[in-house]
Amino acid sequence: MFARLREDIRVVFDRDPAARTFFEVLTTYPGLHAVLWHRFSHVLWNAGLKWLARLSSHLARWLTGIEIHPGATLGRRVFIDHGMGVVIGETAEVGDDCTLYHGVTLGGTSWRKGKRHPTLEAGVIVGAGAKILGPITLGAGAKVGSNAVVVKDVPAGATAIGIPARILDAGQDKAREEAAKKLGFSAYAVSSDMNDPMVKAIHGLIDHSAHTDQRIEWILAELQRLGGNGGTGVPDDRFDPDSLNKMVD
Repeated sequence: MFARLREDIRVVFDRDPAARTFFEVLTTYPGLHAVLWHRFSHVLWNAGLKWLARLSSHLARWLTGIEIHPGATLGRRVFIDHGMGVVIGETAEVGDDCTLYHGVTLGGTSWRKGKRHPTLEAGVIVGAGAKILGPITLGAGAKVGSNAVVVKDVPAGATAIGIPARILDAGQDKAREEAAKKLGFSAYAVSSDMNDPMVKAIHGLIDHSAHTDQRIEWILAELQRLGGNGGTGVPDDRFDPDSLNKMVD
């Protein structure tokens, strides 16, 4: 039990740079409290003590602002950041290493009994205010942008944004993300077609940087092929400056 608790606290340090001490996390993080309390409620639920389980989860909601139905299934190292307003329905399944931000809803779209809430596979990240509705599946490593409304399956590793949510161009998004990492910036859950001048400007800079890096790599490769110094800084009499001008043109 204590090993599991240490694991839950460690994941807070891994995903929240504001976390400072073990004691602070244990006593002041409502997301951690909600997950720990849910485990107790879930045990009661599975033992057939439905009313007691619901009472327990009701008290947890009153204390943390996070509503997790005792019938929901949470995996290991699930992290609820801030957490106020998070709602997780009865048949929801949240896999290992998932992260939910405040205002997230894992809800249903039907009054019928049975599976009616989403399934999040391992490593899914759901941005603040997002709504994931119905018995759909979000593949491992998927991301959901803030305030998105997801009503269809999301493939593993994909990013979904918008209302209703749509999947971003995987190729362009991956290339931009790699370029952004080199600059120390993450363009998480922000698409190039958003009507925001600042977003467009940032993406333009990232794309330009990536294109420039590609041209520099190509130029260095050509220099090496032609017998130049390849960027080593060592002069080479065999290198013809006119060749570089032709390549750039």
